[in-house]
Amino acid sequence: MTRHPLRLAVLEAERELAAAGVPSPRVDAELLAAHVVDVPRGRLVMVPLVDEPVLGRYQDLVARRAAREPLQHILGAAVFGPVTLAVGPGVFTPRPETELLLDWGLKAIADVASPLVVDLCTGSGALALGIAAGRPDAVVHAVEADATALSWARRNVEAHAGAGGAPVVLHAADVRRPDLLPELETHVDLVLCNPPYVPDGTPVPPEVAAFDPPGAVFGGPDGLEIIRAVVTAAAALLRHGGRLGIEHDDTHADAVPDLLRRRRVLADVEEHRDLAGRPRFATARRAAVSV
Repeated sequence: MTRHPLRLAVLEAERELAAAGVPSPRVDAELLAAHVVDVPRGRLVMVPLVDEPVLGRYQDLVARRAAREPLQHILGAAVFGPVTLAVGPGVFTPRPETELLLDWGLKAIADVASPLVVDLCTGSGALALGIAAGRPDAVVHAVEADATALSWARRNVEAHAGAGGAPVVLHAADVRRPDLLPELETHVDLVLCNPPYVPDGTPVPPEVAAFDPPGAVFGGPDGLEIIRAVVTAAAALLRHGGRLGIEHDDTHADAVPDLLRRRRVLADVEEHRDLAGRPRFATARRAAVSV
């Protein structure tokens, strides 16, 4: 059987992905190769040659990525901070930028014993499971309205628990409900949310347009429809001194902090930027008294 140099195949894949407009062609080409030959990306040099069937499988995956199918869908998983999540059709693929919100959330509860945490619009369960992995003593609740996304979240929560991780309580609910989680009102230490926030009609990359559920991406004409509901829900859920963090569109650098400041029970409003300097998420604290 003919054997083929894997490095040459990866170089050709990189060129194909670059021509298709994939933002990170070299990384993606190498990750797909590592997936096919079942080695870590850093050990690809230890696999100089591959058989014809392996090469064929690799080229098939590269063609899918060149068609702008998300890399995470092809691999079947997305790495998010300390956890690896199963993702696929019908659920939003978590982005590395959201790890900044996770890091902030973990710091916000660093001095809280057995914190109570709620992740609104959980999608795949990314933020909820990131908190559960980083703080095994936390009691974590996650809310999702979409049935398909909730099924992915359940799969990830069960896998996490099956591997010995702290459990996460899932709720099938819409954050716009006025009676959202009434049993938790005024008791929550931290509320996190990565909601649908892109203004309707905004051009998005092919991976988002064709594969992410529109309901997990677009947040109404101004992108703030769900965020307004999240602010209302969080104000009810948080205990005095509890913290809130909401990811938002980069056009919302003023709008979301303004929404937070309008709630008299929220204080210490801050805007946070990502590593590229773009507005990424806003935070606030539930005041002990009305301000």
